Amino acid sequence: MSVAPATSLVRRLVPRDPGEEHRVATPLELLTDLCFVVAVAAAATELHHAVAEDHVVAGVTGFLMAFFAIWWAWLNFTWFASAYDNDDVVYRLLTIVQILGVLVLAAGIPLVFEGHFAVVVLGYVVMRIALVLQWLRAARHDPAHRATNRRYALGIVVVQLAWVSFIPLAELEWLRLPAFLVFAAADMAVPVWAERAGLTSWHPHHVAERYGLFFIIVLGETILAATTAVGRAFADPAARAGVLVVVLSAVLIVFSCWWLYFSREAGAVLERARDDDLGLAFRWGFGHYAVFAAAAAVGAGLAARVDHWTHHAEASELVTGASVTVPTAVLVAMIWLIQLRGHDASPRTAVPFGLAVVLVLAGTLTPVPELVAGLVVAALLVVEVRLAAAAGRAGSTLAAAGNR
Repeated sequence: MSVAPATSLVRRLVPRDPGEEHRVATPLELLTDLCFVVAVAAAATELHHAVAEDHVVAGVTGFLMAFFAIWWAWLNFTWFASAYDNDDVVYRLLTIVQILGVLVLAAGIPLVFEGHFAVVVLGYVVMRIALVLQWLRAARHDPAHRATNRRYALGIVVVQLAWVSFIPLAELEWLRLPAFLVFAAADMAVPVWAERAGLTSWHPHHVAERYGLFFIIVLGETILAATTAVGRAFADPAARAGVLVVVLSAVLIVFSCWWLYFSREAGAVLERARDDDLGLAFRWGFGHYAVFAAAAAVGAGLAARVDHWTHHAEASELVTGASVTVPTAVLVAMIWLIQLRGHDASPRTAVPFGLAVVLVLAGTLTPVPELVAGLVVAALLVVEVRLAAAAGRAGSTLAAAGNR
């Protein structure tokens, strides 16, 4: 459906065509992602410090909660924009309000690790006021999806009120995590409930591109975290050999995981999910929480390994090693489960990825766990490149046969 302007500045917020060709991310979406980088960096930095200071349980718990807040805010914006972005003045202004909320959220990330959520919730209130106005505007201009859009608006308001009540609950340490899990589950139920009233017009290939771009941003933060730590470490000549191991490992892990993630076309899977299996679309979209969080945690782990080699870490060698190998193993497993399984669920793909996960985790017990992880992931990449090439040749053969 084309977007017909009511005036040169304000247009009706009608659904975008989910089959639109050459749909790409807009400059406003890229600006929004850039602001989310601040929050991702804050969460990774806090995790790095928690691991290095041997506060692993509290650090990991705080990181997982903080990253959920970042990821869920980004996800809500991304899927709405895929369905309804008309790029008029009102849309831009409401998006800028959401960006301001993201910056407030980012400022509150360090406080989450101390058990205080008021600033993050305030950022969410700002973002969600703007998002609810977007959904209500879409409900007004799009009668065909009015029930769906109103469900989104109502669900977001109700759950946000629950998050406001979470502020005092979070001060009680024994209640913090259970309450967070309940409210997070309620938040994730809103899209499932809303889409049952009618599927919004999100664009499969646009959504796949948006997720891919965010993955690149998170990997960029991983490189930044490791580079910053390395820059400080090179002031210590005695630690340079260990630091060089971290540098080599970071290159192997980051670039191999980037290549693995983009080795198959996610848009094709989402296109099939949109037509035949909405549950697959939800699993793909929600499952990326583990992909993004693991990628950010790898950067924190690499920085903690630099602290280990420079003797600035209070945590043991085993703990700092696991801070790299565990998120790397999770990232590899989730790339297969989320990105590649939709293309090839057979043992020929599952077995190499499963073996890689086991070997990466086993590397925790070696003197250079980060290097083991890097070498294993690089070897897995070689296997996947060959598998993807073979799948591409097979697909071309079938297509050619079908055209005869």
